[in-house]
Amino acid sequence: MAILNKSAFSRRVPDLVTEELVAVLSRRASFEFKQVFEIVHENLRARNAASGGEEMLRLRSYEKLQNLVARGAVKKTGKKYKGLPAALAQAIAPQNGHIPAIAAAKAVAAAKRTPAAAK
Repeated sequence: MAILNKSAFSRRVPDLVTEELVAVLSRRASFEFKQVFEIVHENLRARNAASGGEEMLRLRSYEKLQNLVARGAVKKTGKKYKGLPAALAQAIAPQNGHIPAIAAAKAVAAAKRTPAAAK
């Protein structure tokens, strides 16, 4: 067996599902998952980025939402999710410093408007 050495440059594509989740959850309102998914699905369809079927997209969205909850960027109360704008801005910032423009601008603007984000 040959050992493969991956020395080629690997570029990660921006995660559009997480970007849309952050954009939706940066609003001040609380949402149930069904509401969040409907908005994310509409936005991804508008961007022509909803591929792989609706059920697969629903599973990916739920998994990414639970990851945001585990990282502390989203607060879950019962069945409702509410984004914490300051934490969401950091959650989408990858290690290389690239921040998806739309989601980052919305998250930063929401963090500036929310007085509780300063705590």
